[in-house]
Amino acid sequence: MVRGNERFVAGEPRHPRQDVERRTELAEAQKPSVALFGCSDSRLAAEIIFDKGLGDLFVVRNAGQVVADTIVGSLEYAVAVLGVPLIVVLGHDECGAVRAAIDSQETHAPVLPPHIHSLVQHITPAVLRVRRSLEQGERPDATEVGREHLRDTVRQLLEASELISDAVAAGTLAIVGANYRLREGTAVTDVIVGDV
Repeated sequence: MVRGNERFVAGEPRHPRQDVERRTELAEAQKPSVALFGCSDSRLAAEIIFDKGLGDLFVVRNAGQVVADTIVGSLEYAVAVLGVPLIVVLGHDECGAVRAAIDSQETHAPVLPPHIHSLVQHITPAVLRVRRSLEQGERPDATEVGREHLRDTVRQLLEASELISDAVAAGTLAIVGANYRLREGTAVTDVIVGDV
């Protein structure tokens, strides 16, 4: 994945395994090497930024990469059934869900629609932790909140799934939390759990 991201950043993607032969080869079964849980932001197309092809990544996304039962179930499927040895949790700068979480903590913040509020409330603990280190009235930095939330997400995955935490403990699975930088196109590792 590192080499694929380097090719993408350099503007030299190979677009591997995206042909008719690969499509035919995958028609009966899949064997991805990585499960990627990321934000649903349209600028975070995992197969593109890591220069991967069909069948390479098992991708699960929602706004703000918020842990939910459907996410955990999908990742457990990737680990238990597909046998992926790596989960990458991918956050990014300029995340709308992170910004909404920051805005929701402002005085006189507008009431969010119920489902957006439900999503944003999972990011709020990161906002509050970052805010504690600031001067009164200073606004939390969205990049720092995003990093805190990424770390929370990795921890929550381990807490939410015995299957995933047992696989990490057994040495058959690792989790890497990375932040994607939109302008540069780079995915920067922030946290590693297990043996990569």
